Amino acid sequence: MAFPPRRVRLRLAALVAAPLLALPVACGAEARESATDDIPSLPAAPSASKSGPDRAGGSPRPEGKSAFYDAQVAYVRCMRAEGGYPDFPDPRLSGHLDWDRIEEIGAQPGRNEGIKGGKDGRCVDELRAALNAQPEIDQQKAYESMLAHAQCMRDNGVSRFTNPVMSNGNAIPGGDPNPASPVLDSGSPAYRQADKACASKLLDGLDGMQ
Repeated sequence: MAFPPRRVRLRLAALVAAPLLALPVACGAEARESATDDIPSLPAAPSASKSGPDRAGGSPRPEGKSAFYDAQVAYVRCMRAEGGYPDFPDPRLSGHLDWDRIEEIGAQPGRNEGIKGGKDGRCVDELRAALNAQPEIDQQKAYESMLAHAQCMRDNGVSRFTNPVMSNGNAIPGGDPNPASPVLDSGSPAYRQADKACASKLLDGLDGMQ
């Protein structure tokens, strides 16, 4: 992974911050195995890294991403069974999470705490495994994608949305000019409308970065 977090939203890049990783992890292996048996909707994790139909009879997953998909499946199962979010959405076939849906869940009253790694950090191990399994992304293409997205956000009324930058060959996301004390209201109707209008500018997997 090459994207240091900057944006303070319910975004995947922010999930590896030190305070989160310091939370206690309370997932017992036996409890987890039994707790996830009845989780609905989520396909069973595939047993090999081949592309092809998954066990639920869905479409083939992109070749080379099955390990990432498997890791996200494990994370989603933990979030549903132990993390306090039984409605946490399935990963996409690419392995990336559905951040639009996750943000909707986190915006509900009393449901923001724990949306990143589960309540009490119970799914932090699974989250870290998913991050480590994510395929490498072409940094130049990522930068160009995020730059187009930032320009689109400004064109759609979010005038203070900052550009990404390249640092030591890595694309650093843009967004709020002051992440430590956000000045952009990402929950406002105007922001959400711009975000929706500009979502297509981001490559698959980058919707969790900027």
